[in-house]
Amino acid sequence: MIKRAVKATLKSEDWQGRAEVSITVVDDEQIKELNAAHRGIDSPTDVLSFPLNDGDDIGEELGDIVISMERADIQAKEYGHSLDRELAFLTVHSTLHLLGYDHMIEEEEKEMFDRQEKILISMGIPR
Repeated sequence: MIKRAVKATLKSEDWQGRAEVSITVVDDEQIKELNAAHRGIDSPTDVLSFPLNDGDDIGEELGDIVISMERADIQAKEYGHSLDRELAFLTVHSTLHLLGYDHMIEEEEKEMFDRQEKILISMGIPR
C-alpha cells in the first residue's frame, strides 16, 4: 500500500523519470524520539517527512518518510477506516511534502488536502 501510494502521488504530479523515497516504519517510541530531535515536540506523531530538496530544485532523491505503524493503527480505528486507508493517506501526505507542498497557511492547506483526496480517490480509496 505504501509503495502504491508513493507511485500514485508521483503520477498525479506528472513526475517524469526515476524517484527515490526512503520509507521507514517504526513504533511510537521511535517516532517520538525523531519528533523531539527534529521538531522539538516530545510526543509521538503519525508521520514525519524529511525532504532532501528545497522545492525549487527537486531531484531524483526526494527524501525520507517515517511512519509510526502504531499511531497509524490507532488513527485508523479512531476514524473508522482500514489500516490500508490510513497508511495510504499518511504516505500521500508525506510524499506531497517531499515534492514541496506544505500546509502552514490556509490556502496551501486547502490545495494540499484537495490533492491528497484526489490521489486517494484515484487509488480507489475515498474518505
